[in-house]
Amino acid sequence: MTSTAPIRTGIIGFGLAGRVFHAGLIRTVPDLKLNAIATSRKDEVAALDSEIRTIAGPQALIDDPEVDLVVIASPTATHAQWARAALLAGKHVVVDKPFALSLAEARALANLARETQRHLIVFHNRRWDSCFLTVRQAIEDGTIGRVTRLWSCFNRFRPEVRDRWREDGSPGSGLLYDLAPHLIDQAVVLFGKPEAVSADIAILREGGASDDEVAITLRYPGLRVQLGASMNTPDATAGGLPRFAVDGTQGRLVKRLLDQQETQLVAGMAPGAPGWGEDKDPLEVYDAQGTFSTRAAITGRQESFYAGIAAFLNGTGPAPVPIEEAVAVQEVIEAAQISAREGRVVALPLP
Repeated sequence: MTSTAPIRTGIIGFGLAGRVFHAGLIRTVPDLKLNAIATSRKDEVAALDSEIRTIAGPQALIDDPEVDLVVIASPTATHAQWARAALLAGKHVVVDKPFALSLAEARALANLARETQRHLIVFHNRRWDSCFLTVRQAIEDGTIGRVTRLWSCFNRFRPEVRDRWREDGSPGSGLLYDLAPHLIDQAVVLFGKPEAVSADIAILREGGASDDEVAITLRYPGLRVQLGASMNTPDATAGGLPRFAVDGTQGRLVKRLLDQQETQLVAGMAPGAPGWGEDKDPLEVYDAQGTFSTRAAITGRQESFYAGIAAFLNGTGPAPVPIEEAVAVQEVIEAAQISAREGRVVALPLP
């Protein structure tokens, strides 16, 4: 697809993900034009931008001839359904993570994208978090030598169960499908697909219906990556675990606080505004002799995902998230489910 006109973009869903993350980031990219949203929330769309059309349902948006790129921000259980429909309709697709409920479904969608010669890109926006960018750069610089262990935690202390689909026990609910995909994707970016996976997945909150505690270990030759997502553990701002801790042959890295772009978007800040993506929490560096130093954090830039989408569809850049990496994330999720259910280490690749 090569064009100088903005790529006409429509969103399916206008909840938190569609309204805050997708619409908020899309509207900062000049080469994308958000012109339609499938939702019943007409007043909210009009308040955002009176020129955006409200469409009654997902299939109507997919069939709209004035939409070239379909963004799927509906509940997780519907991602594969609408992605498949959009690809068959000849549309390019961005779909929120995870893009399927099973590895078989993910592989089938990737194959369908190749067969239809349309692009399918999964929304792993946290590749552009300040905390991840900072740790990634230090690892790539060889600051602590060869990495031997990485801890990565994404915690939210919410002891009360909320009345929402993400926590009701329905297909696609729970932390394994919500926060864990971010952690897995970042590990895949850093180290590729692991050789094996082990996991513990639990419901710890009283009255909980979906998993609210996830611990996953990714096994690589000479390296272990331990991932944790919890609704029961405070983050580092309340004395909890740091966002990242990385051990290497020549020292340790610690990044204590989570990127703030989500908080900024929810508060109404637009990408590019003064202070956008800034992170005042430095990276802590401990060398092999125990000497302590700090490095300034890299500014976060989640809008880079959609800037990358526009460049990719216009033929001027690579896919911001290659579909093979998104399928690898789905494979790790499925391996974690098997491991937790059967109490064993699960080797990859899965058949």
